[in-house]
Amino acid sequence: MPPSLIAIDGPVASGKSTLGKRLADELGYLFIDSGVMYRALTFLAVRDSVPVGDAQAMSVLALRAHIEIQPPTVPDGRDNTILADGEDITWGVRGKEVENSVSVVAAHPEVRRILTGQLRRLGLRGQVVMVGRDVGTVILPEADCKIFLTASVEARARRRFEESQTRRAAGTGELRTHEDILANLRERDQIDSSRLTAPLRPADDAVILDTTDLDLDGVLRAIEKVIGV
Repeated sequence: MPPSLIAIDGPVASGKSTLGKRLADELGYLFIDSGVMYRALTFLAVRDSVPVGDAQAMSVLALRAHIEIQPPTVPDGRDNTILADGEDITWGVRGKEVENSVSVVAAHPEVRRILTGQLRRLGLRGQVVMVGRDVGTVILPEADCKIFLTASVEARARRRFEESQTRRAAGTGELRTHEDILANLRERDQIDSSRLTAPLRPADDAVILDTTDLDLDGVLRAIEKVIGV
């Protein structure tokens, strides 16, 4: 039997979401990208002109907002459908302004406490693959299997750029340059690894996989070997 709670962590664009979704589909599990919660909250802040650097204002918004993560409801390439107070904001959470601000939002301790509680309730139902940056260390430390994916920042920027090109061609994304993405990833790595609350790091009992030189299928096979399927 595969583990019931699978936590996959790693830095931005290390392949967590793509791999987690494929693994969840293979196992028949619910897929949850924990970062979507923070992206959704950031989207709401940007839309409603709430200063993302104001910890108190963001905490109030986190308590007030009703964010739902559902299986895909539209066949447009989405991993999940993200609703905020009933509004479909799935593609809005991938915008450049959200991308540039989400690490600031995620660094607020009270915001993390509020959203961690929501994510734990989802994860503890079992038969879940949850991906993020502190799933194995904070959100689901009791996970049966913990995997930490890593890759060079250059490899991750290339992947994110290719994703943005695909979304742009499909009409669901905005134009971004490789240089802009690379600079954004370096900044977010610094913020994520140095924040005082739940910094980016592998859990002590996590299996670490370097995906720099592996394609999607190669990484998936490595993960399947770890979980025994």
